[in-house]
Amino acid sequence: MNTIDLDAMNRTEPVLGALPGEPVPYYLASGEGLRFETGGQLWTVIARRQDTGGLFDAAFILGPRGSGAEFHRLPGNQRTYQVFEGSAQFWLAGPDGVESRVLVPGDSVHVPAGTAVAYRFESHLTKALLYSAPGGALDALLASGAGVERHVYSAQPHGERLILPTDAQLHDVDLPGASDAWDSELPDGTTGYFLRYGEGDARAWPDALNTYGARGRNTGGRYLAVNTLAAPQPYIIRHFHQQHTENFLCLSGRIWLWVNGTELLLTPGDFLHAPAGTVHSFAIAAHNTRMLGILTSDVFEPFFDVTSEATRDHVYTEGLVNPSTVIGGIKANPDLDLVVVGGPPERVRAAGI
Repeated sequence: MNTIDLDAMNRTEPVLGALPGEPVPYYLASGEGLRFETGGQLWTVIARRQDTGGLFDAAFILGPRGSGAEFHRLPGNQRTYQVFEGSAQFWLAGPDGVESRVLVPGDSVHVPAGTAVAYRFESHLTKALLYSAPGGALDALLASGAGVERHVYSAQPHGERLILPTDAQLHDVDLPGASDAWDSELPDGTTGYFLRYGEGDARAWPDALNTYGARGRNTGGRYLAVNTLAAPQPYIIRHFHQQHTENFLCLSGRIWLWVNGTELLLTPGDFLHAPAGTVHSFAIAAHNTRMLGILTSDVFEPFFDVTSEATRDHVYTEGLVNPSTVIGGIKANPDLDLVVVGGPPERVRAAGI
């Protein structure tokens, strides 16, 4: 049962530049959060279980060529890794043995609970996002005493092993070379999989393309991930959700977010957490802006299906979809977890940009 006081959350100003320690709206600029150096990498924690009501935790991993994580599995956590910068080789256990891919920005790997995974960064300053549900996978790191003030890993790595969760189970296996397979389909169930950027189930919006990186069926209902590619467009209607949390990450371009009356600009690497009850809206402010949305749980998944048109295209076509498709889908589906509270807000910050 949802125990969030929705009326109170409607009025809660977002915490800026810090983890709040409670499930309220908050914003972190790229590089900010709690930082730890481990395994030659800088881990920047952007969400802990106490910040998300136990739903998930998340961190950016920044590391040099050659750093990585041993082949291991977590028995209770569904994980997604998405490369933001650089390149990384990942290994993933599957029914037919271990598979490997070299992933570049936008590519992702989705790891069910109990499935083994490993990675090695292939270029300097590689950056990847780790999202794990439920929360708790980062507890050992948070309690390690490895916290640092710096925003980049040490120039000369110390050689210590990566701090893994206390319930991580290591596997000593021969890791194969990477395949150049082009992974474009979501599986039917919770098996692990790789996905190339721009692939998945694509849905066309007016001047925008939403592509599912993970559906609820892939994560045991814990979350869904949507990559959005969009042209400049004004704020959408102000609204909130009663049953799910929404997380916004800017991959490229510029995104304006209106959050309980506060206007924020997201540029690449910035993060916004909006728990259930947070009144919000967003606007796209640069051509070909790319945004990653991760929504916990998966209850909002039907929204993207009923308000858009299925497509096999990998870019949006400007003006292709009639805007009435969006409004018509909302009106025809009153059970969507969407509460509209007003029209689009007006831009008040840097209105000329």
